Amino acid sequence: MPGSRPVAAPLAQVAVPALRPSEYTSALIQVLHADAGRIRGARVLEVGCGSGVVLAALGALGAVQLCGVDIEENAVAASAQLLEDLGHGAISELHCGDMWRPVAGRRFDLIVANLPHFPMQPVEIGGRLPTWSAGGADGRSLLDPFLTGLVDHLSPGGRAVITHNAFDDLGRSRDLAAASGLPLRVALTTLVYISPEKLARMTGEVLRAEDGRTIHRYGPYTFGELHIVEIGLAVEGAC
Repeated sequence: MPGSRPVAAPLAQVAVPALRPSEYTSALIQVLHADAGRIRGARVLEVGCGSGVVLAALGALGAVQLCGVDIEENAVAASAQLLEDLGHGAISELHCGDMWRPVAGRRFDLIVANLPHFPMQPVEIGGRLPTWSAGGADGRSLLDPFLTGLVDHLSPGGRAVITHNAFDDLGRSRDLAAASGLPLRVALTTLVYISPEKLARMTGEVLRAEDGRTIHRYGPYTFGELHIVEIGLAVEGAC
């Protein structure tokens, strides 16, 4: 289909250090594990599949269809390799492409995403490509198109579960979801470490506004609040 390149077979060798799972990935998987009953039998999509570990977790929880999209070919190949190795190859489908384009016209029971949404300009940080790190000046360069396109890809009763930095204006995300008729709730809030390298590149306006509110410093160590957000008509307790 236009805008996608299905990957029929994984590469034999894939360099994956830059795709290593992060604290964001861990928190996302934690929330998915806590609601495993709603994953069994689901058709799922991950936008920005990276290493493929979130799709692997969903497969282990009983999802019947695993679809992943990433803009980087290495990420798609790494995901395909992992899913094949874990026995999920027969129910997996991976595409290299830009966000919603590879799945145009399709709907899923569950959509997950850990998109780059740190407020900084595109730059490689800690061995990760800009496409795996930077979310633009306000952190929303990918969040906004994801949220506006979400309603067209959720099955009736479907939902999305995504990572969302607290300093990226959760209110705007709630308003964008509401504009599509989708309630939003915070399923989990935790702290994640912000390295000095990332902190030095953080948009100054965001840092000044959020320092001491959603960004917490203890001597040389800095942590930011991270939300795992659930969006969809079937979401209970949304506001």
